[in-house]
Amino acid sequence: MALDTQTTTWVDEARRVAAGIRRRALELTIEQNGCYLSQALSSADILAVLYTRVLNIGPSAAPLTPPPFPGVPRPGHHPLGADYNGPREPGSDRLLLSAAHYAVAIYAALVETGRMAPEALFEFNQDGSSVEMIGAEHSPGMELTTGSFGQALSQAAGIALARRLKGETGKVWVFMSDGECEEGQTYEAVQALAHHRLDNVHVYIDVNGQQVDGLTKDVMNIEPLADRFAAFGAEVVTVDGHDLEALEAAARTEHTGKPLVILCYTDTARGIPLLEDRKPNLHYVRFKNDEEIARYREFLAGM
Repeated sequence: MALDTQTTTWVDEARRVAAGIRRRALELTIEQNGCYLSQALSSADILAVLYTRVLNIGPSAAPLTPPPFPGVPRPGHHPLGADYNGPREPGSDRLLLSAAHYAVAIYAALVETGRMAPEALFEFNQDGSSVEMIGAEHSPGMELTTGSFGQALSQAAGIALARRLKGETGKVWVFMSDGECEEGQTYEAVQALAHHRLDNVHVYIDVNGQQVDGLTKDVMNIEPLADRFAAFGAEVVTVDGHDLEALEAAARTEHTGKPLVILCYTDTARGIPLLEDRKPNLHYVRFKNDEEIARYREFLAGM
């Protein structure tokens, strides 16, 4: 989306996109009686910076309104998910969403950046729709079915190696959740990336400290996370995941011969303080009664 540089900076635009992601995720949570809301709240600033500033991608090559689920991939049939991130050109970046339950945040980011029609969200989680709650390769903004947690980073390594062998200059970006840092495959992938010196891979991790069974530190402590990734060969940067300028600057960190891992420490109630009382039980938000829904509708009206 083009900016009027006389009146709007990229930070202003990223802030607008992030606010829109949070607003649309809350609206869907109310209308659908449940959604992965907290993930959208914690990741909104990261995704806003990616889509407005960091990613080198062309205009969407997909319909503004996604078609129904087209069936599993097969010869002669090309899933539409990645097309929302522009044509796959040698110099264009690729974005892999590792934690597929963050799909609502990706959809909202696409809407806010003009890559998908707002009306497409009416199809969210409906039978026969490609706008699924947990996305796959046919879902808007998603290139691959990432399977179990931790697999997308390995997939990114294969894509990045292939791109280097073909002489392509585009980067491979991966968005992950911190729960995936409990998976051994994550560190095996980093080790492989470092071994092959795949510095065309860049990883943003939403370290929101929360997972389905409670706080990550109580379920399976992953800290010191920066030391762990560095030990396996990554260049690591730690930032406030709600500081737009820090998120953008981190992407420019020198990391020759190493994959870049950006640890973004975030808040699962960011932008909606009403959720503070429900912590840490925010993995999937469903409201309890009409009174609670009314309170959140009132809050939404003021966002």
